[in-house]
Amino acid sequence: MIRQPSRHCTVELQALPARIGQVRRIVSAQLRYWRLDALIDPAALGVTELLANVHQHAVPSKQCTVELLVLLDQLTVSVRDLDPRLPRVRTAGTLDTEGRGLSLIDALSESWGVRPDGGGKVVWFTLPALSLAPEETVRRTSAGRSSCARGAAAREPALTPAEPPLRTAVDTRPRVRGAGVG
Repeated sequence: MIRQPSRHCTVELQALPARIGQVRRIVSAQLRYWRLDALIDPAALGVTELLANVHQHAVPSKQCTVELLVLLDQLTVSVRDLDPRLPRVRTAGTLDTEGRGLSLIDALSESWGVRPDGGGKVVWFTLPALSLAPEETVRRTSAGRSSCARGAAAREPALTPAEPPLRTAVDTRPRVRGAGVG
């Protein structure tokens, strides 16, 4: 059976601490809009961990894309970055302050994984999205998919007035480089 995406949202950002908080709020608002309130906490925590990994480990750039995709009964949250190195699960000691991110993703998600993507990679996890009534799922699926991606409307079906996209702009401010400035 082929399943069509019923809801879709993409946000591009630099994985900097201030931006990570903004993306948590965007993810929370989008899930609330989709009436997936029960998934807000685990999705926001998971996306925070993945973005923190990009901030801490990705080279040469902190540029990344967060994607939320609901396929009828499942929410997939993914983070795409430009670093081709694949992450690995580490065993953190009881006093370690780092190294638990992917273990946390494993604990909170239904499934997760990593795949190479062009010159970078995508790290993703899934959560069950069973909070919609069956008739709501059918109505939203037949209405097409929504996107909060900048410029994504050209390759996706037309949006319906009942489900406007949540739009976010890419940070276009110049980056200052110098001693101690990333």
